[in-house]
Amino acid sequence: MAESWSFLDTFEPNFTPLVVIELAKGTKEETIEWFTKRIVDKKANGGAQLLVKPLVTENGDENTYLVGASHLRLLLGAETVGLVKECNDNSMRTFTYSSRKTFKDFADDNQNFLTMAECQYIIKHELENLRAKDEKMIPGYPQAKLYPGKSIVRRLLTSGILVQIFPLHDREELKKLRHSWYGRVKVGYQPLDEIRCYFGETIALYFGFLEYFTFALIPMAVIGIPYYVFAWEDYDKYVMFATFNLLWSTVILEVWKRICAIMTYRWGTLLMKRQFEEPRPGFHGVLGINPITGREEPVYSSIKRQIRIYLVSLPFVCLCLYFSLYVMMIYFDLEQWALDYHEENESNFSSLMLFVPSIIYAVVIEIMNRIYRYAAEFLTSWENHRLESSYQNHLILKVLVFNFLNCFASLFYIAFVLFDMKLLRQSLATLLITSQILNQFAESLLPYWLQKRHKKRMKKRICSLKTDTDLSLVEQVNLEKEMGTYFGTFDDYLELFLQFGYVSLFSCVYPLAAVFAVLNNITEIYSDALKMCRVYKRPFAEPTANIGVWQLAFETMSVISVVTNCILIGMSPQVNALFPDSKMDLILTVALVEHLLLAVKFIMAFVIPDKPRDIQIKLAKLEFESLEALKQQQMKLAAESLKE
Repeated sequence: MAESWSFLDTFEPNFTPLVVIELAKGTKEETIEWFTKRIVDKKANGGAQLLVKPLVTENGDENTYLVGASHLRLLLGAETVGLVKECNDNSMRTFTYSSRKTFKDFADDNQNFLTMAECQYIIKHELENLRAKDEKMIPGYPQAKLYPGKSIVRRLLTSGILVQIFPLHDREELKKLRHSWYGRVKVGYQPLDEIRCYFGETIALYFGFLEYFTFALIPMAVIGIPYYVFAWEDYDKYVMFATFNLLWSTVILEVWKRICAIMTYRWGTLLMKRQFEEPRPGFHGVLGINPITGREEPVYSSIKRQIRIYLVSLPFVCLCLYFSLYVMMIYFDLEQWALDYHEENESNFSSLMLFVPSIIYAVVIEIMNRIYRYAAEFLTSWENHRLESSYQNHLILKVLVFNFLNCFASLFYIAFVLFDMKLLRQSLATLLITSQILNQFAESLLPYWLQKRHKKRMKKRICSLKTDTDLSLVEQVNLEKEMGTYFGTFDDYLELFLQFGYVSLFSCVYPLAAVFAVLNNITEIYSDALKMCRVYKRPFAEPTANIGVWQLAFETMSVISVVTNCILIGMSPQVNALFPDSKMDLILTVALVEHLLLAVKFIMAFVIPDKPRDIQIKLAKLEFESLEALKQQQMKLAAESLKE
């Protein structure tokens, strides 16, 4: 590939803007000149060999730049990042420029061989890999220190010189996607392949999981309705429903792994090799040498990080958990007050007042979850994790522990301390429905309304703009600059995780939970699609092969649901009547059943393969061909050395 860079020219007659770079107002000219020069410089000189064009605003400031690349440059970049494309023989292989003719739909004049999302991902990768050479600081900013190997873009971001980098929307493609995705109400599957081509694999995989989870909930909803109508107080009839729930939760998670493997193989990300992780932008420390790469980079003591985690973060999380339990006890005091008020008055108003404490508590839970999220992000950043994956794992662990306790502690207390099944049903229903309404409003409706208002104001400003630049492009860039930033699928998966808990943990008490979950998820698909297309900037595509740590989180929740449902069934009067003389026999029986169900779950998880047989064969075949090619290369080198 090194030979290919030598004949690559930065000139491109038909410049197509793909990525927007916004610098801070008042950025010094020498900084802009140095940064843009590094972007357009040849790879041999340490540049990114991309194309840059300034976007002139109404006041003449040039703090916004459009970045693109030639078709050849993008093809070479596709090889650098290890994109996997479909070959003419229908197999999936890592793209190489030298073997480009063997890939399906490739032609020298076919500009659509790479999707726009892939092109933007390549540009992002090249920009992030712009590294300092001999510079000791960013020109014009002596306080912004540099050292050999430091990412220039990350230093500009942390120094406040670079405001943001984001990919542009393709308005024509977005219009088509909106029409096929949520433009009309229909019963059918989402256009996941089109979503993947436009937004990338990570977001497409989330919508695929949301769709799959919604369909998987339908059997639970269908079975739950007659149980709710005909067997409300008859707990022994719930044994079959709870057993079905437990097996269902295992099967859907294992089947999802297979569906996920099929999709990601088709998209090529199942085969993409994991690249060596660079230090995350917020990581800081004294300058040292990485023993693996040999490059200079910040070094931070792992002992200091562990001290921060166990002596600061852990006590803070425990304090937050204690506060959550304290708020929960206030909620039970309100419940008692509402019950006493109803017994004294017994009117329609007093009946409605019985639901008020649960509604207030549900709102408080959502507020506490959001406040804690900010605190968890601050603490995890302060812990100074070197890798982004480590940062995400610690953040997810903090948030999941608090959200689980905050959302479900009251239900566990009602079920296993108060033994009040009627209050448990009422609280579960109120928490589930209220949280769904609040999430829909906070995540989609409110941002959409605010964005619509801002768009009207921005269009009025754009109409008065006088410039030779393409007016539609100026309007688009200025509109998208002010749009909200989509920070990833974390909150979306968290919402589904909590919903899964509401459905599975206490299924034998409130079978209608699945019904409300299905109704919520149907609207969630449309509201999230609207959010992605109309509210937020276009996020950069991020290749991924699965839903990551969330798969483990859902599996853990399904194991906990086995325990809770077995205990609830064991507490029912009908089951207690079978053991009138010995409570120990009841406890042992419940424990035995619980262990048997867990055993069945783990056996099913072992028996159901994570990948379909045909994909296993294709992956094994590719591995075999790679080993054979490596052997041939080694034999060729050995033969050449013998000749010498």
